[in-house]
Amino acid sequence: MLGAIYIGLSGMNAFSRGLQAISNNVANLNSPGYKASTVSFSDAFNIGGLGSSYSGRNNQFHGAGVRFGAQTIDFTQGDMRQSGGDLDLAVQGAGFLVLSRDGRTYYARTGQFAVDDAGFISLQGSDYHLNLLNASGQATAINIDQLRTNPPSITRNVSFGGNLSTGSTEAVISDIAVYDARGTRHVWKVTLKPSDETPAVPNKWSVTVTDETGAVVGEEQSLQFNLAGDVSDPSALTFSYESENGEQIDVELDFKDVDNFSSGTTSTIRVASSDGNGVGTLTGVTITEDGHVKLTYSNSKTEDLGAVALASFRDPQALERLGDGLFRNNGAPAGLFASKNDGMGTLVPRQIEASNVDLAQQFGDLILVQRGFQASSQVVSISNDMIQQLFGIRGQG
Repeated sequence: MLGAIYIGLSGMNAFSRGLQAISNNVANLNSPGYKASTVSFSDAFNIGGLGSSYSGRNNQFHGAGVRFGAQTIDFTQGDMRQSGGDLDLAVQGAGFLVLSRDGRTYYARTGQFAVDDAGFISLQGSDYHLNLLNASGQATAINIDQLRTNPPSITRNVSFGGNLSTGSTEAVISDIAVYDARGTRHVWKVTLKPSDETPAVPNKWSVTVTDETGAVVGEEQSLQFNLAGDVSDPSALTFSYESENGEQIDVELDFKDVDNFSSGTTSTIRVASSDGNGVGTLTGVTITEDGHVKLTYSNSKTEDLGAVALASFRDPQALERLGDGLFRNNGAPAGLFASKNDGMGTLVPRQIEASNVDLAQQFGDLILVQRGFQASSQVVSISNDMIQQLFGIRGQG
């Protein structure tokens, strides 16, 4: 009977721990990235020896109650929830985000990230740095402090498009931005007029370029169009100027996409594209749909820092929970990959993976645990009553 009490107590202890696991799952119903723990139990047997239990002569196995089984982590996918952060990130499918802090590596399924004061992309309110894949395929944290400025680029080519009307007496393209090596912005104006050569040459136009001070850049040059309205060779004209540091810079004006048709006195010639830019300052850090970190600058330039690293594990159950949605592994992951590669999941920017706790499952387990605890307590109570009856037996004189 004493053995029955201990067995009943083992049940009460195991079901209490089961209740604790269920309570933790339910409490984390709204914790981003939380993975539910499974509740399981296992039987316990002693081999040989009667102990406090009675056994028949041919029975050497003695029931010793129940144990709370090893908890496993349910890694099924949680729902994706839209968020407003440019650096919020979740994994749809297999894989874990790779984070680092103080030389150690950690893993997460989702996170809300921001650029911290040290210049790293980190989990908000922490110093867990998001890792990207470097050129060697290794995961490393990227500091963007040295990338807050985008260098200037010299303007070498300006392309034009549209129609230069044969009936126009002048066509002017203003506010053409031209940048030198220091990022200084010059504003050019291109003026096209029918050639005044004598004798007159049909469909020939003179091209003059002036800067923001009104000074003429280079020498006047000419464009010739054929009867089909296409520009003849050369279709590009080169104008040179001297920058602030004394360097001579050649800028090619490309007119190959300009037509020469009659459209009255109105021409629609315009700048189609131009290279070069001034100095840019960092205006945004985002994660693209293909899982790359992109920097955006005030000069409209962008820079791709590389792919966010995803880690795969042969046995995710070996991961150790640390709280805050983080995991740790004693060894190296099976591999490091980019989004969508080699059977990995897809990185989903501006979304957070919700907890995968199934309330219906948890409440069902809760009822079973409660009934098990109740039944075990009844065994203890009845065993105690039987012992009390034994103590009440009086010998007959």
